Amino acid sequence: MSEIEPGQDPGREDPRIASLEKRIEQVEHNERKRTGQRDPVAEENNRLGNRVLAELVGGLAGGALIGWFLDWLIGTSPWLLLVFLFLGIIVAFRNIIRISTKRSGRPGR
Repeated sequence: MSEIEPGQDPGREDPRIASLEKRIEQVEHNERKRTGQRDPVAEENNRLGNRVLAELVGGLAGGALIGWFLDWLIGTSPWLLLVFLFLGIIVAFRNIIRISTKRSGRPGR
């Protein structure tokens, strides 16, 4: 009985403490928003999404540009454009798969 203070039920959480924790969390959230701090997990996910988008667009655009230039140079229109476009798609998806299967560098993951 000595570790339990009088008047408190050990099975129930004090509603005042729960309310205080909720208010503290709300104030911390408002302060992060006010100072411009962002959630680091959300930032990492945004960076990863942007990288995937860049890989996809870069692969398509790069393949199409190289194919178009070689077609213009050699005069085999549109065959090299199609070949390099498909190669660009394959490379883009390979890079996206490699990005998505890479293990996170954070401990505990």
